[in-house]
Amino acid sequence: MTANKGDNSALNRVRMGRPGAAGAGRDRFGLAGVAQDFDPRIVAIRPDLADIAVAGTHFAPHYAAPKMTSCVLPSAAIRAAPSLDAEQTSELLFGEGFALLDVTGGWAWGYGLADHYVGYLAANALGNPIAPTHRVAAAEARLHSAPDAASGGSAILPYGALVMGEVQGDWLRTVHGYIEMDALAEIDAFDADPAAVAEAMIGTPYHWGGRTAQGIDCSGLVQLAWSAAGIHLPRDSDLQLAALGSDKDVAPAGLARGDLVFFPGHVGIMADRDTLIHASKHSMSVAAEPLADVIARFAAEGHDPAVSGMKRVR
Repeated sequence: MTANKGDNSALNRVRMGRPGAAGAGRDRFGLAGVAQDFDPRIVAIRPDLADIAVAGTHFAPHYAAPKMTSCVLPSAAIRAAPSLDAEQTSELLFGEGFALLDVTGGWAWGYGLADHYVGYLAANALGNPIAPTHRVAAAEARLHSAPDAASGGSAILPYGALVMGEVQGDWLRTVHGYIEMDALAEIDAFDADPAAVAEAMIGTPYHWGGRTAQGIDCSGLVQLAWSAAGIHLPRDSDLQLAALGSDKDVAPAGLARGDLVFFPGHVGIMADRDTLIHASKHSMSVAAEPLADVIARFAAEGHDPAVSGMKRVR
């Protein structure tokens, strides 16, 4: 259900595939050396087009300056290719920013501003950028048509969605409707316990590429949980592990609530020194189970029984 299709005029102003799209004085580029390897998940390069930000390090036939937009649907699937049949790789939440580089055939290509994750999503999911004042701090928050809990609503927004509005008593008035303040936190208020956020998601269905209570994957759960504490981790588990670095290593005996444990292609967050909360393919849901059981299961599946790493996010 859509909250609002938004003003798509922003999409029509994107300067597609034009060298020098960054502005005056930037109509020619030269590589400073050998073109660098890149990770296509987080560096926006296609065979025909690239983000102008990489013009000095990566070759592309054309470069585009991104147009800032934001998501106007409760959530929108980010896909690996411009097709409904393409794999969902992530999800953009209501109000989150998206750097738009190209629109073709109803599909937008670019990257999310929070984690720089690159992909395609439906162009009608994007509208004018907002300056968010609050974020959804409940599992879900309904947009009501009036400041009355009994009123109907146009949409349900997921945890972590960003909204802009004016506080009116117990309600936030937005251009899309009213949201109860009890379901919100101020945009710069970061006192949430990440493990508590993960615990609140227990029972959520497992869904590859998901980031909401309708479906979530392991790295999406960790990313969402720690964003509530003001720490914005990359999207995928291997990127999260690399970003945290060796200086965050924790000894197994020193694990505590909120620490992250990484396995090959998997990550979870500790509820306490013995219990891991994770979006698990094994249970096809977000579950809390003994860390020792998870380690044993990975070993039984032929993986090295040693975990990839244990990290403290502080």
